[in-house]
Amino acid sequence: MKAAAFTWEAPETTEAAARAAARGSRLIAGGQSLGPMLNLRIAQPDFVVSIAQISDMHTVNDTESHIMIGACVTHSQIEDGFAPDIGNRILPRIAANIAYRAVRNRGTIGGSLCHADPAADWVTTLLALNAEALTTSRAIPLQDFFTGAFRTCLTKGEILTAVRIPKLGAEQKFGYYKSCRKPGEFAHAMAAILQTGTKNRIVIGAMGGVPLVFEGVEAEPATIATALSARAPGLDDITRHMQLIAVKRAFESFADVHG
Repeated sequence: MKAAAFTWEAPETTEAAARAAARGSRLIAGGQSLGPMLNLRIAQPDFVVSIAQISDMHTVNDTESHIMIGACVTHSQIEDGFAPDIGNRILPRIAANIAYRAVRNRGTIGGSLCHADPAADWVTTLLALNAEALTTSRAIPLQDFFTGAFRTCLTKGEILTAVRIPKLGAEQKFGYYKSCRKPGEFAHAMAAILQTGTKNRIVIGAMGGVPLVFEGVEAEPATIATALSARAPGLDDITRHMQLIAVKRAFESFADVHG
């Protein structure tokens, strides 16, 4: 099946794209999510607006405490080191495990966040890393950015322009693990952990809704299992077991960012 008829626009500035978005147009960058939705006619917009050619969306800024990655920077660019890293090649390693290289060549970090798939790598990992979404009008902590599966708090005409990610300090470690039936698939269980001293920020994704964030949970399997059961009481035994294994292996993957 092919897409229903629509009008294509390609503005050169973020301001022009925002005006187009305000009238209900669908935005497209790499098209790795919206493209299939158009072809399957899950999405049938009257207007599709490309933002891939807007130069501001491709910028990367490096400060002493953060890096800022433009929304249209691709997964493969992050994998290849186009963007500065936050420590120990964390971002390139996450990017390298997204789908296939052909997808990474087109898919963008901003598109992944706006699509808000609960099983997407950037959604879970950037939540753990306390990243912020930067839009045409405000800065939004990612914990507030996602409002549900495939839903964000973006308002009509508001565009995600970049993501700001804190650099890791000497006392911090990061771990990540996802389980897929085969390479390239979205995860069936996934966990990301940011450890600061003895405090853990655990994020469990691929739960069907917004990933679950646990602050200050001890790294004890029984404690984590109790916390997960309390937050997701209707979880079936198989899924609970898979998610707890993902958390366990995320802890095992810890690497000192300055090691």
